[in-house]
Amino acid sequence: MIKLFASDLDGTLFNILHETDGAILRRLRRTLDAGRHVALATGRCVRRSADMGFGDLPVESIGANGAHIVGRDGEVLRHVAVDPAALEELLAAFPQVCFICVGRDRSYVRGTFEQRTASYVGATGPIGALLRWRFRRGGLGEEELLDQTDAEVLAQDICKVNFRVSDPGLRRELETFVAEHADALVNASFDGVLFELTDARVNKGEAVAWLACELGISEDEVAVYGDGGNDLAMLERFSHSYATSNASDDAKRAAGNVIGSCALHAVPRHMLVTVRREGPLT
Repeated sequence: MIKLFASDLDGTLFNILHETDGAILRRLRRTLDAGRHVALATGRCVRRSADMGFGDLPVESIGANGAHIVGRDGEVLRHVAVDPAALEELLAAFPQVCFICVGRDRSYVRGTFEQRTASYVGATGPIGALLRWRFRRGGLGEEELLDQTDAEVLAQDICKVNFRVSDPGLRRELETFVAEHADALVNASFDGVLFELTDARVNKGEAVAWLACELGISEDEVAVYGDGGNDLAMLERFSHSYATSNASDDAKRAAGNVIGSCALHAVPRHMLVTVRREGPLT
């Protein structure tokens, strides 16, 4: 019996507009009312699930690719900081890069407003279009402090470092740096130009397993859903794993099970169908 459902957001639990809607929320509420747990498992740092469109639904949140976990009541259950020495080296080695450093309560941007804007306005594809649309609506909605010095960044417990690099030469330099610090850093990104660095021990699969253990749930009582590169460790780890039909080929191979498209609410539908088939918890 599945007791914990953990799902990625963009391209998975969210609709095609990368948002929640009434149909999604109704199915999640019925799943929760049946005594199950639902966890958001995303690369974003989710400090309050309501900010992501989930209102008062009592969901757990696994954010920052597993580095930041928040309980149903909003309490931070786990926050895994990036190794300070590796972070200091990164900041010093690439002074020209606009690093968005995710802390426990807010993000610290080593760059100006213009650099921060360019880091996502220049993004390509559907995600780029989404980010530009959100910027026109008034920003990304995340609490951020701009123009931070290296010292100000290093004074925080940074769990994730985001940055977008389109220059091929600079990207190769950064990839080399990450490879040389593989004992401390890992890059789990959903696209080709975005870096999402966390502690090397962190990934969504490890984080979902940690949360399940905290809840007294075994791994064979967990179902996971994903669509992209930062979901692979999660999809590979659990026997009940599902990729959406719009997922990458790698995600589909890792999951082994492919359901419908996020545009058709495949994930919340699958959760509710599973609950109805299995019946109430005893």
